[in-house]
Amino acid sequence: MPETRLPLPRIGAHQLPNRVILAPMAGVTDRPFRQLCRRLGAGLVVGEMVTSDPSLWHTRKSRLRMDHQGEPGPRAVQIAGGDAEMLAEAARLNAAQGAEIIDINMGCPAKKVCNKAAGSALLRDEALVVEILEAVVTAVEVPVTLKIRTGWCADSNNGVRIARLAEAAGIRALAVHGRHRQQRYTGHAEYDTIAEIKAAVGIPVFANGDIDSPEKAAAVLDYTGADAVMVGRGAQGNPWIFREIDHYLRHGERLAPPAGEERAAVLRDHLGALHDFYGEHMGVRIARKHVGWYLADDSRLTAKAQRELRATFNGLEGAVAQHRFIDDCVRHACPPAAAPQEHVTSKGTRAA
Repeated sequence: MPETRLPLPRIGAHQLPNRVILAPMAGVTDRPFRQLCRRLGAGLVVGEMVTSDPSLWHTRKSRLRMDHQGEPGPRAVQIAGGDAEMLAEAARLNAAQGAEIIDINMGCPAKKVCNKAAGSALLRDEALVVEILEAVVTAVEVPVTLKIRTGWCADSNNGVRIARLAEAAGIRALAVHGRHRQQRYTGHAEYDTIAEIKAAVGIPVFANGDIDSPEKAAAVLDYTGADAVMVGRGAQGNPWIFREIDHYLRHGERLAPPAGEERAAVLRDHLGALHDFYGEHMGVRIARKHVGWYLADDSRLTAKAQRELRATFNGLEGAVAQHRFIDDCVRHACPPAAAPQEHVTSKGTRAA
């Protein structure tokens, strides 16, 4: 059925155009990918996680992560760290450089982040959570949002308490990944906790975790009552998912999948943007993982063909060779198969 809930989500003064958001992913949601996803229907995109330590911002990686040149607003920057004062200063500096939304990362499960008492490790210290949230909210005039997991582990599923603390501290929207930290990205996301969080707070809640189809997005919104879905891994190799979800929520029917010519055009544009943004040497290498995802997502290709094409592409050197690969291979694959219908169960599993 078409989506009828109104109004659309709002973050401070920023009215989102739809209910589909690109999740921040380190090493993935760089400027070329963000711009592509916006063009293909994402209502909001969030930049890669940036350290809260300004002394590290001179590195090439940090400079590239903080580059939002030419992007339409609102520009959302995610910061990560475990020191309230340092996070507040990072928020001030990013806002001064044009960030229109500051997002705080309390959801990253990576060891190198959690070992520094940042990311999802912060969920174990609710007093520190409050200190950080209040410091950052007070430091800037732009809206501050928060991304969390359901808790640190199955025995510490404190997402509802964290959500209430966040709302009290002035957080304007909350994204919740339906796994605790110790799950990382294994198993299935669960949506019961997200539903409980939505019922417990008055701020917008964005459901994240295993959103990989229009049907799944609609089912998760219906089950949780969330205001929007946040898509992460489901967009890797499939940036069309944003317009497909938006169309499905508005009209209750699937949008036709992209034809081979469009897939080739989008890949060419994405490759060109990566080469321009990173320089040819680095761009060629970063393009390999993205094209690998595109091939893995392309249902027109057999698994064997995907492996062979990925191996061929990974052996190419130079922008010209990569573009020629797209023209010669991807565009000429056979038509995609139809996608199955899905619904959400209490444990977040999918069923046809």
